[in-house]
Amino acid sequence: MKRAISVILSLAALSGAALAQGRSDRWTLDVEGGAVFSGYNDVRIPNATGTLFSLSRDLDIAARAYARLRLSYALSRRHELSLLYAPLTLKATGMLPADVMFMGTLFPQGSEVDGVYTFNSYRLTYRYRLVDRPRLRLDIGFTAKVRDAEIALRTPGLAASKTNVGFVPLLHLRLDWDWSPALGLLLEADGSAAKQGRAEDVLLALAWRPAPRWRLRLGYRMVEGGADVDETYNFAWIHYLAAGASFSF
Repeated sequence: MKRAISVILSLAALSGAALAQGRSDRWTLDVEGGAVFSGYNDVRIPNATGTLFSLSRDLDIAARAYARLRLSYALSRRHELSLLYAPLTLKATGMLPADVMFMGTLFPQGSEVDGVYTFNSYRLTYRYRLVDRPRLRLDIGFTAKVRDAEIALRTPGLAASKTNVGFVPLLHLRLDWDWSPALGLLLEADGSAAKQGRAEDVLLALAWRPAPRWRLRLGYRMVEGGADVDETYNFAWIHYLAAGASFSF
């Protein structure tokens, strides 16, 4: 929560500075929120000696609210930079159906456990406008992503946690199609794949422009991927019912 407040204050300060310098329509502040649900979430840590279990099938993960913030700056008509803050924490509870060895700690069958899945994302994206038409815009680029992740299990008397902070390069795509002056379709994606794992973040949304500087959207976002390396095996599929608003200034 403190980190989120800090990010919001930083964005507000940057916005105020931009307005003070009279930069019209170069900045865009985007806020997204809604409900997030867990699909599969399979874990084995360490990969060689841990027990494969599911945070979503062996335990119960309740849907919860989420929020994301993005601040974008147009360097020119075709070049843009953006910063994204996308926190995510899901909590699981339930009784283990079998013994689970996790991070060298044995959680016995029948234990009532609390699980935590955290995957906070910080991204710097550059995109280039490849197609720039009045009703069709196509951007391509790349994203530098820093993940701050944690998977944890806790039960009375036992606790184990695996944390990881790492850098992931992603390709970026954004397709913005207006079939009328007010309504359109937005597709936005970050993604990459390698032998060790993969990562995808895809949004498909219906967009509505009630005023020239405002744009609202409603759609579906999915985040999927994971890693299969010596330290960790974890693959998850997260679903979002997403509503967003952006304001250009």
